[in-house]
Amino acid sequence: MANVCKNLQFGLNAFKKSTLASKQLLNFNKLNRNSVLLNKSQIRNYLLLHEYVSMGLLQQFGIKIPNFRVATSPSEVKEITAAGELGKDVVIKAQILAGGRGKGTFDSGMRGGVKLVYSVEEAETVSKNMLGHRLYTKQTGREGKPCNKVMVCERLFTRREFYFAITLERAFQGPVIITSTQGGGNIEQIAAENPEAIIKEPVNLDTGLTEEQSLKLAGRLGFTGDALLQASDIMQKLYKLFREKDCILLEINPLSETTEGQIICMDCKINIDENAEFRRKDIFALKDESQDDWRDVKAAKANLNYIGLDGEIGCLVNGAGLAMATMDIIKLHGGNAANFLDVGGGATAEQVREAFELITADPRVQAILVNIFGGIMRCDTIAEGIIEAAKSLKLNVPIVVRLQGTRVDDAKALIASSKLRIIACDNLDEAARIVVKLSEIVGLAKAASVGVQFELPI
Repeated sequence: MANVCKNLQFGLNAFKKSTLASKQLLNFNKLNRNSVLLNKSQIRNYLLLHEYVSMGLLQQFGIKIPNFRVATSPSEVKEITAAGELGKDVVIKAQILAGGRGKGTFDSGMRGGVKLVYSVEEAETVSKNMLGHRLYTKQTGREGKPCNKVMVCERLFTRREFYFAITLERAFQGPVIITSTQGGGNIEQIAAENPEAIIKEPVNLDTGLTEEQSLKLAGRLGFTGDALLQASDIMQKLYKLFREKDCILLEINPLSETTEGQIICMDCKINIDENAEFRRKDIFALKDESQDDWRDVKAAKANLNYIGLDGEIGCLVNGAGLAMATMDIIKLHGGNAANFLDVGGGATAEQVREAFELITADPRVQAILVNIFGGIMRCDTIAEGIIEAAKSLKLNVPIVVRLQGTRVDDAKALIASSKLRIIACDNLDEAARIVVKLSEIVGLAKAASVGVQFELPI
């Protein structure tokens, strides 16, 4: 009986520990997922287009827009404004792939990425503070975005401004038009403060946006007479563009009625579904990779699933679920993941090398944990990639490797015979504990400016 009670007590204690561990893992899991979500600029399945590209698409569909020119240097801006084709006063708009330009700040010290200028000299001065500089807004993150081009637009005087967008909405099982009479500002703030100001109009995929529907919608916005017909026509053309170019978002803010009674799209933002690249090669050829984190560009070219985080332990894992579990157990032992990196089930040795190059390019990385479960992926292939990366990249951070599965013994033999200082572990918990301790040692050495090097070749 005593043994039974003892066993029951042991089981109860084990259950409590497992429950506590489960709760801890759940909390860490949430923290890690939040970290991934905070890096939402890197989680994207659509192509962002510069404003001048979007405006060009509007022109192709016969939609009225302000006259504009694109410039890449202050001298071009000076030449465009001096010609006078756009009028005496012009608007200079920085071209970056992020919102909030008007309230942003350049590293040159100038505030605002959309400027109204009144002379050739002022236009040149403003463009000098934009071109070649980085613009920081609420949507760019701390890295900012480089401004390599500007739009020089004619100045138009508006009577009223509206918000108009078309996007895909699961709740409506198709496209929906979102519009408001309160355009020209932060639509999210408007929606939060006054939800009644937002009009949502679902569009039937079979019939599209009909003339009757667009006229009714324009009427709800307060358009009358000739302006009603113009607004209805523009709405139909915008929907046609949305469908024919595989857009997932088409946003006009503002859609303006000028003092001369013309309805004009003053600004445009378009996002294209990445799955449509095979039939929209002309548009995807205009992709501006300078606006993306170079790591994202490199990861995409190597076909790696990569998201940069703000920790100190680099992770190389196969499988998204295993990657999240690896991040969790690192957190459980007091460390922080520097990245989410899933090499997938069919990675080559070259892809593994590319993965290491991505990880070690981050100066915050103080140790690397490789966690591979070999199913489709062979462990010896991963081992070859690790060895090649360690030699060619001259890695000087500690590497802990946990391999299990297909050809794991071959992989261990390769690592052992490589004569590289790579720590191999069979247990994930042990691997995580070791990599966190090694990271702490490297961090302390850096802080003390000791300059400890983990030279891999013996």
